Amino acid sequence: MSAEVRDQLRGLYAVTPDDYLLPRLSAMVGAALQGGVKLVQYRNKTAAPPLRRAQAAELLRICRAAGARLIVNDDLALALEIGADGVHLGRDDGDPVATRSSLGPDKILGVSCYNELSRAEAAAAAGADYLAFGAVFASHTRPDAVNAPLSLLTEAKRFGLPLAAIGGITLGTAGSVIEAGADMLAVITDLFDTMNIATRATEYQDLF
Repeated sequence: MSAEVRDQLRGLYAVTPDDYLLPRLSAMVGAALQGGVKLVQYRNKTAAPPLRRAQAAELLRICRAAGARLIVNDDLALALEIGADGVHLGRDDGDPVATRSSLGPDKILGVSCYNELSRAEAAAAAGADYLAFGAVFASHTRPDAVNAPLSLLTEAKRFGLPLAAIGGITLGTAGSVIEAGADMLAVITDLFDTMNIATRATEYQDLF
């Protein structure tokens, strides 16, 4: 991982909500970029493949224009097709070793580790660029998600990789998550459901 990439794996990690209207999603992500976001994850679990491709390609365009990076959630083929900056793998989204090989050394590979240090150890060995833990708090987006205590972030520092925390994070709780060891805060609701997305993004970025 280059120093430039590692520097961008810090701060607010804007994860997109499920939204079927491309202009609205683009406007929301554009506002987050205006607020200083440098890392965006395109995540849409329910859209049909043509819409996913159109949305991801448009978000990559506006991220590039803003000097930010776009990571595609769960879909290596889509990430490679549009030339995204990387991919994020969940538990059932592919093997990190094979994904690292397909991506090559210059793309970003993130892996969800939930509340499992053993999974984080395996991901680090496979060549992951960052490790994600969560849900650190109860999540409206994933109410069935496992709980990952903040102490896991502190323990995971031993892997020497940037750490992302996800799940129910708000501006009010963000400080405690950073203090526990998070380098990135992956946020959906508390960013994109606000009246002023750009302002909220700046407020998060100012915590780092």
